[in-house]
Amino acid sequence: MENAYARSVIEVLDAFGVDPTKGLTDLQVAENSRIYGKNVLPQEESTPFWKLILKQFDDLLVRILIAAAIISFVLALINGETGLSAFLEPSVIFMILAANAAVGVITETNAEKALEELRAYQADVATVLRNGCFSILSATELVPGDIVEVGVGCKVPADMRMIEMLSNQLRVDQAILTGESCSVAKNLESTSATNAVYQDKTNILFSGTVVVAGRARAVVVGVGSNTAMGSIRDAMLRTEDEVTPLKKKLDEFGKFLAKVIAGICVLVWVVNIGHFQDPSHGGFIRGAIHYFKVAVALAVAAIPEGLPAVVTTCLALGTKRMARLHAIVRSLPSVETLGCTTIICSDKTGTLTTNMMSVSKICVVGSVHRSPITHEYTVSGTTFAPEGLIFDAAGMQLEFTAQYPCLLHIAMCSALCNESILQYNPDKRSYEKIGESTEVALRVLVEKVGLPGFDSMPSALNMLSKHERASYCNHYWEHQFKKISVLEFSRDRKMMSVLCSRKQQEIMFSKGAPESIISRCTHILCNEDGSSVPLTIDIRNELEARFQSFAGKETLRCLALALKRMPTGQQMLSYEDEANLTFIGLVGMLDPPREEVRNAMLSCMHAGIRVIVVTGDNKSTAESLCRQIGAFDHLNDFIGYSYTASEFEALSPIQRTIALQRIVLFTRVEPFHKKMLVEALQNQNEVVAMTGDGVNDAPALKKADIGIAMGSGTAVAKSASDMVLADDNFASIVAAIAEGRAIYNNTKQFIRYMISSNIGEVVCIFVAAVLGTPDTLFPVQLLWVNLVTDGLPATAIGFNKQDTNVMMAKPRKVNEAVVSGWLFFRYLVIGGYVGLATIAGFIWWFVYYDAGPKLPYNELVNFDTCSTRETSYPCSIFVNRHPSTVSMTVLVVVEMFNALNNLSENQSLLVIRPWSNPWLVCSIALTMFLHLLILYIEPLSILFSVVPLSWTEWKVVLYLSFPVLIIDELLKFFSRKSRGRIFNFRFRRADLLPKREEHDK
Repeated sequence: MENAYARSVIEVLDAFGVDPTKGLTDLQVAENSRIYGKNVLPQEESTPFWKLILKQFDDLLVRILIAAAIISFVLALINGETGLSAFLEPSVIFMILAANAAVGVITETNAEKALEELRAYQADVATVLRNGCFSILSATELVPGDIVEVGVGCKVPADMRMIEMLSNQLRVDQAILTGESCSVAKNLESTSATNAVYQDKTNILFSGTVVVAGRARAVVVGVGSNTAMGSIRDAMLRTEDEVTPLKKKLDEFGKFLAKVIAGICVLVWVVNIGHFQDPSHGGFIRGAIHYFKVAVALAVAAIPEGLPAVVTTCLALGTKRMARLHAIVRSLPSVETLGCTTIICSDKTGTLTTNMMSVSKICVVGSVHRSPITHEYTVSGTTFAPEGLIFDAAGMQLEFTAQYPCLLHIAMCSALCNESILQYNPDKRSYEKIGESTEVALRVLVEKVGLPGFDSMPSALNMLSKHERASYCNHYWEHQFKKISVLEFSRDRKMMSVLCSRKQQEIMFSKGAPESIISRCTHILCNEDGSSVPLTIDIRNELEARFQSFAGKETLRCLALALKRMPTGQQMLSYEDEANLTFIGLVGMLDPPREEVRNAMLSCMHAGIRVIVVTGDNKSTAESLCRQIGAFDHLNDFIGYSYTASEFEALSPIQRTIALQRIVLFTRVEPFHKKMLVEALQNQNEVVAMTGDGVNDAPALKKADIGIAMGSGTAVAKSASDMVLADDNFASIVAAIAEGRAIYNNTKQFIRYMISSNIGEVVCIFVAAVLGTPDTLFPVQLLWVNLVTDGLPATAIGFNKQDTNVMMAKPRKVNEAVVSGWLFFRYLVIGGYVGLATIAGFIWWFVYYDAGPKLPYNELVNFDTCSTRETSYPCSIFVNRHPSTVSMTVLVVVEMFNALNNLSENQSLLVIRPWSNPWLVCSIALTMFLHLLILYIEPLSILFSVVPLSWTEWKVVLYLSFPVLIIDELLKFFSRKSRGRIFNFRFRRADLLPKREEHDK
């Protein structure tokens, strides 16, 4: 029943045909079960394992590699090759792809746990009335129409409409659903509000929420998917994971590279059509096949096979550094998303605040004989921990708080007129509450006030264990006074009272809404001498003024405390006893902001990141918090910056667009509002991070570009998020964003490094094919270079140090190309040199090397006609492994020097020395060691078609490789001197990663 909240109790009961005194019959239960189904969140079918595997190969570059491997194998068989030589290259390619697929499958299988963990918020059992008898049944057996009884500590088993109150009040903690910091009072009256949100439905008990006070009966109106929890699950299912900016760029790069590869491969094949009939090939068809193999080798050279693995490794290493900052990353790509985050939509309760109600202000009457009449005290401490100090109006700390009569009696009343429990949880290493947050806040205040008569009280309390310390002072007062009778809180009285006895003297302590308590008071307790004096009109007006200040300007939740001496021997309380009270004091409490949040907000502003506070709380409370944390520091008034959900929905589309560009605070929201806000901001090309900790935040966390859950939050929120803050500290987000920006900068560096290396390989093979020289490099050698000699330094580049001003720059645009303009020109120059140096080493061995054949250049480029004419050298010289070994070694060494170039985009190696990144130095040393292994260890040298080199050959390798440092230093010099801007203009259209047409933000 969707509108049960708007119907009366009788209408709802009639709709289900249920008698509230007997419940459903077995026949009705069977019928309703058939119509509405079971009270469980249905389990989604998981993706078959084979589909997960296939999904990992759904990438254009991967498909090109698979095609290259298959073609290589088929061509080898056509040429009559067998054994290792036929299977080596395709086997290596398939092993690489299998490793990448394994990582992807593991990630995918962990991605959808949030839906399963949502089940943890369903109750296990319920007290149900059926056939006139109450029984305890499994909550899964509930059907709409069932009459269920709930009490303190019960988890609500389904969405239910209240039908009968069994106590003076019923209060429910529904923070996991709405984010409200205080428990909510429930009633029986129907709601007439239009477009009612969860907070308006005060007669509905929502599935998964917890009863914190009172008892009541309710009729089930929604089960399974038709509950508030079910709607959250459906929202999560409808939410598709957002592709991260870097993933988008890499996908665009893949498509761009595929076109380039196809074009160059076809060009190489077409250019050499005239050589198809060369005698060395043995016919036109075999010649065509030979050059097709060259084209395949070119494809292998152009694809940076190690790029996915290196990106993953770099992001994984970055997550380790972020873990030290208390930011635990669940989704690797989200690391780089942090770098371009433009807006943080932050949940208020538990994220910006501690979600622990605390007393922050106390007001008592000092003396009626001197001004000021009232005294204010400030209480420190923002958690449930019994740690904090009390300060007077001048900011001076009170040494022995319990010596002040009013403060002492406030502690007594707070301890005795209280039904909550404060305890220490050793597993979580934190203090926890059972019961109302406001009552627990009073328990904590009792501990901060301490006990009278002990000069060493503060230090003595600190010597206790945390378990004993949690309620030591509360237990003291509970042992000093014996509770005799209790008048529970009721909505009409707005107060509760407890009758206590101590040393043959009966005292009634009362607490409640200030307007109710003050109106019943005739006397006041003075803080200076402990005397009780009549409450005059002037004093009453002063107290009411202080109450209005607390509740209005400071938006504190206020309670007044009072006492009354009762006749000796009285055993029962009546409502008539709640008169002629003596006013003790007024306490103001709030869900306090975290101490670190204000500085974190300032850091976000400096970094060009806008923070939007999103909460289910009321507008005035949230605005007060925003003032405290600095969110409104730059504003004179809040008009156009603070909206409730209903106010925002009432705006026209144009007004909404304008509001989204200015909004700072969004209040009275439901889960779908949060998701709607994220989608609307994303439609304006914003990169949105969403923080939260409750079940209600899960759909928005999943929809956001990066979802950030709190470590103390619900398992559902954590599983739907990309990152978890272990210390629940909003300030950790700022540190994580700085690290994310640094990781992205380093990622750009190693992507550029790998791209320039691959450009060099393509230039080498292309030039060799155009000149008509023998094969310079074999495909298996290219694979070794791409994976090992490129992969290790590229990974080490990820350890480059973070720039000092990384958080002073505005977020980068999502459509910013990884390599574009002047940078593309630079890496074309570097890549061109790498390719030319590689082929120069090959030609040098044939033409100039004293220990080589010293062929004329013309003979080298006409090697394919060797068998048809008489020569002074054997034709077998063209299959010698020495020249390709020299080429491969030049390629490896020149790329090691190029890795040093990537320590910084524009800074000279004379400024940023190689040892500033010891990981890079070590990776270069390891790479050279591995290269020496394949040169000088025979089984490996045969596998990679290489031979040991002489010292003369090594010297030529170094001569050809070292100039890459000089060339890039010159290009960096032009960049620093702003010459690059000229080239940036001229080559602006040559973006390596094509930009989509998007509006600049």
